[in-house]
Amino acid sequence: MRTAVTGAFSYSGKYITRRLLERGEEVITLTGHPDRPDPFGGKVKSYPLDFTDVHGLTESLRGVGTFYNTYWVRFDKGRNTQPLAVENTRILMKAAAEAGVNRIVHISITNPSPDSPLPYFWGKFANEKTVIGSGLSYAILRPTVLFGTEDILINNIAWLLRRFPFFALPGDGSYRLQPVYVEDLADLAVEYGRRNENIVTDAVGPDIFTFREMVQLIGRTIGQTRPILSVTPMLALAAAQFVGIFVGDVVLTSEEVAGLIADLLV
Repeated sequence: MRTAVTGAFSYSGKYITRRLLERGEEVITLTGHPDRPDPFGGKVKSYPLDFTDVHGLTESLRGVGTFYNTYWVRFDKGRNTQPLAVENTRILMKAAAEAGVNRIVHISITNPSPDSPLPYFWGKFANEKTVIGSGLSYAILRPTVLFGTEDILINNIAWLLRRFPFFALPGDGSYRLQPVYVEDLADLAVEYGRRNENIVTDAVGPDIFTFREMVQLIGRTIGQTRPILSVTPMLALAAAQFVGIFVGDVVLTSEEVAGLIADLLV
């Protein structure tokens, strides 16, 4: 049977796909970004991740044994919002069930909660509920901050340390995070894809840092130690948005700052 991965040409999905191909599995991907470079040289057949076409999603997943779902929206942008991503996940799980998929490996987040004021965390909880209620065999993995070649947070911190004479820290930096290496997450996902029992588990690294400690570690590692200044979260966010104009990227969102300060990434 085939294996399916959402976002095989993106970040975590790419590492999961690489593991599966190394094991000799036939892998397809559902993607909303078919124009992205294909790192697998045509070995992975691509299908549209089109939530307006439930029949098409179902037919794309027909004959799939295990489905690795990494789909989510980092932040709201136009019509592409986190509440919409919750509804899209319902559509995706319905298509998987109708297609006869055997098992779902779903990537969530640590500390999801229906009571969270943050859409990222209550949205992830809603998605877990959808997966559990799908009637399919499932494994739900809850990672924290992913780090690796393409990660956002740690690479952006390194970029700022290389280019500015100081680092503006939101608050006092005593809040914690427990990063997980993207290669380790991929190994864990494939391992749980081979099991049968339903499981929900954290997928975290062995080390816990305060945010201040992590910034200091990155600075020492790249040879760019800088003075660290504690500023209000609002000011830090404004500075990040200003820098984002020049780098052409969203460096940090208000929700990410709130999640960090609330100690949700351990």
